[in-house]
Amino acid sequence: MSLNYLLQQGDVVLIGVFILLISMSVLSWYLIIHKLLQVRALQRQNRKFTQEFWAAADLETAQASARHSISPLARLAATGLAALRHIRTHGRARLGEACTTDEFLLRAIRNSLSQENARLESGLTVLASIGSTAPFIGLFGTVWGIYRTLIGISASGSGALDTVAGPMGEALVATAAGLAAAIPAVLAYNAFLRSGRKLMAEMDAFAHDLHAYLTTGASLAAEPERVSRPVAVTVSRGVA
Repeated sequence: MSLNYLLQQGDVVLIGVFILLISMSVLSWYLIIHKLLQVRALQRQNRKFTQEFWAAADLETAQASARHSISPLARLAATGLAALRHIRTHGRARLGEACTTDEFLLRAIRNSLSQENARLESGLTVLASIGSTAPFIGLFGTVWGIYRTLIGISASGSGALDTVAGPMGEALVATAAGLAAAIPAVLAYNAFLRSGRKLMAEMDAFAHDLHAYLTTGASLAAEPERVSRPVAVTVSRGVA
């Protein structure tokens, strides 16, 4: 079996199946590598920013740390600090009667968490789709190849091995190609889903402590163990 043989002997349907499966496999590996680098970078950035943020002496220093970091926690902190600044400036005149400072900060932090959750899950839907559909596309190619083989045997009146070996080989390789595209996608999807949940748990914990910090004004720098405790601000974690 070779690509040249397939292009010469295969029909439009079978060639289309192989091109589709190859494209899905390339896209799957691109997403796998991209998400792997992304997750590792986020983990490093989160650790660095957490240390810098809780070591800040005041809100201005904390805000500067958030401004110069690309960590998801930095965006979360920047959102919370911006909400606090907004309600201090305008809340008494317009929002004071609508909601308390605590509620306003909670809404802002929760919205930011939702956005970060969406960023973490980007690409997972594609991996899930490839993992669930590629085997069936390969199976379709196999069935089509067997059908063509049977038509060929009927037309030639000969079922000799040298007559059916090529078309049957094409049919079986289609199933293998489907599995080759699907298995890495499924394994990567499960791995990235677990990594995303761990990152979201860290962000939930940080959001809890950030909310407490902004509402009470008490620094949590002396209590780093609180970062790992259960959270009060939560976001649903379904995959779109």
